[in-house]
Parts: sequence; structure tokens; C-alpha cells
Amino acid sequence: MNALPELNLKHLHALLAVHTHGGISAAAPHINLSQPALTQAIARLERQLDAALFDRQPSGMVATEATVLLVPRIERALAYLARGVRAARRAARLPALAAVERRLTLSQLRALTAVDSAGSFTLAAARAGVSQPAMHRAVRELEAVIEVPLLQRRGKALLATPAATRLLRWVRLALSELATGVDELAALRDQHGGRLAIGVMPLARALLLPQALARFARAWPGATVNVVEGPFSELLSDLRQGSLDLLVGAMRDLSAVPDVMQEGLFDDDPVIVGRAGHPLAAQQPWRFAQLLDYPWVIPATGAPVRARWERMFRDNGHQPPVLRIECGSLVITRGLLLEDDWLTLMSRDQFLIERQAGLLADLGLAGQALRRRIGLTTRADWHPTRPQQAFLQVFREVCAERSSDGPDAWPFRYR
Repeated sequence: MNALPELNLKHLHALLAVHTHGGISAAAPHINLSQPALTQAIARLERQLDAALFDRQPSGMVATEATVLLVPRIERALAYLARGVRAARRAARLPALAAVERRLTLSQLRALTAVDSAGSFTLAAARAGVSQPAMHRAVRELEAVIEVPLLQRRGKALLATPAATRLLRWVRLALSELATGVDELAALRDQHGGRLAIGVMPLARALLLPQALARFARAWPGATVNVVEGPFSELLSDLRQGSLDLLVGAMRDLSAVPDVMQEGLFDDDPVIVGRAGHPLAAQQPWRFAQLLDYPWVIPATGAPVRARWERMFRDNGHQPPVLRIECGSLVITRGLLLEDDWLTLMSRDQFLIERQAGLLADLGLAGQALRRRIGLTTRADWHPTRPQQAFLQVFREVCAERSSDGPDAWPFRYR
């Protein structure tokens, strides 16, 4: 997302007041600002955002499209900050403070997130391009405002206190919401602009996501997409804190995570894969027990495909063989299969190019019990921008087209 300009949270409160009450004079008493100060606050916001926020008319100030887009983002961001401060004070066994979030500044919030990520004031200041004393002062001012210690030293590292950990999630969501609002204003000037951050899991990055991205890029030539790979736990954490907009790939059991939602789009059946000249490829049909005669390369314990692989053997009356190589990299796994008689489990999409080139072969379905639901994961309270909505539609279309071809009804080829 775009870096936030040096916005003043008090000015954002002022914008909400003017929008709610319909004018400067009506809003001023509600936020303890004089009419000239309130006028200057709105004018400064317009300069920073490069957008007219109100049409000045004799009957009052009428919100522009920019304000209509921005106000809900500001309201959600301020609500996140209020929840964060309450959570931090609750963790420190302190009572709530009325409207304390109105005394916060973006500089203070940025400083806390920077130090939490860097583990030190010095590194955080270097990354942010500010002085170390300024970074230190901003965090200490934040601690004074909410009356809660936020950092604790462990050896040479600075760690977030339990209260800060609770606060940080909501701070990051608030900063993400404001950044999204700024992006939306930029998209008003460029009808095909916008930004999107996608967390991707192994199956989606093989074929589905490239197809969707190519189609989206043609329709939205000014949009920027950041694709992030990583362990599912990290991707989910980034999604919940606003660093990612959505996750695409195989769905998980997230019943214990109530703030996210999943949308299933199609089913995928893993298959047993080996090189095109694998002995099993010439022995159709073959017995399941023959799978024990060949080496397997499968991800380590904890990966969903590992659990499915183990289940495949147990469902067929065998203990899973001992793995000589555990590997979650598709690139390395495909390369290993080409070298010898190794076997693995993959979606057909994950080795489509090698299959079409006659290098790797589908040796048989792993079983319907191993079927995976593929789809989207988002925050339950996510409000996508126009380009983000457009990408969702494109991705759904790509998945629907895949499903319309019918499930891969290739028979089991072992007995």
C-alpha cells in the first residue's frame, strides 16, 4: 500500500465532524476547535490528500466523492484504535479511558510498529529514516498517553509487552485502513489504479493465480499487486493485521479464528506423481502396496499434504513409509522426480507444464478422501476497494472456468 502522508488524526476527526454536521460552524463546537482552525485543518487535509473533500455552497459543505470514500475508512480506523487502547489497558488491569484514542498521533503509532518489527530503536529509526531520539520519544509519548508500558528489554532486544501485543494488531489494522483510503483517493484520479496484497499458498501459485493476475492486469493496467509467499501461519497473521488483503489456495479449518471468513470455489483431487518413465507408469493397473517400493518426497509434519499422504496409506491398510527426504519446495520436488523413481502428491495444476512436456506423469488419484477445497480467505470485516473487488471477480471467474470443465474423472490406476 501507499505510504501514508503525515496525516494528523485530529484533522481526521475534524473531517468526520464537518461531514456529520454539514459545515464548519456546526462542527466546530463538537471538536473543541475554532472555525478558523477547523477551516485550516480541512484545507491542510485537502493539500495532503490532493483531493477536494467538500463543495462549498451557500447551504453548507457538501461531501465530494473523495470524502464519501474516505469517511468510512477513517471511522473504521478510529474504531480499531479505540479497541486497541481498551485491549491494552485491560491487559494491564486498568479501566477504560474515555476517547483516549483521540490523543494519539500517527507518528506514535508508526513508531511502535517499527520498533516491534525491528527489535530496537536504532534499527527502527534507520529503517524509517528518522533519528533514534525521535523514535524513542514517540513511543514513550504513546506510553504516557495510554498509561501502559509497551516495550520491555530482553538482553539486547526490545520486545512488546503483553499489552502492546494486544494494541499492535489493532494499530496495524487502523494504519492499513487509512492507507487503503489514501489508495482509493489515488484511484479516483486513475480509474485503473489501485493496490492489492495477496498471500498465496502452493496450489494457487501454480496455475490459478497466474491466470487471474494476467487477466486482472489487462483490465486494470494501473493497478499494483504484491504477491507474498510464506508459511500459512505467517500469511494468516499478516491477513488478520491488515498487511495482506486476501489469501488464495487450499482452505484450512479456521473455526478457531472468528475474524476471518473463507469462500470455497472448487475441489481439487491430489494425484500420485512420478517421472514419465517411472516403472509404475508402465504397469497399469498396479497394486497400492507397490507404492511402498519407491522413495517419496513429501513436506514435513504439519503441512496439510503430509497429513493427506499419511492418510492415503492408512486408508489402504499400510503404515506410511519412512521419508528419506522431506521437502515443501515444488521446484526442488519436481527436479527430484526427474532424477529417479521418486514419488509425491500434487495437484495436476502443479505439474501441468512438465506433464504436457512429457516429463512427469500422473500415476493415479490419491483418493477422494484427500480432496481439497480451494478458495479465498479474507478478514470478516474487510471492505475491498474497487480494484480489489475486480480481482475477486476475476479470480472467481478463473475458478468457475476450471470447474466448468468438469472434475478430473480419471480412474484410480491401482488395485
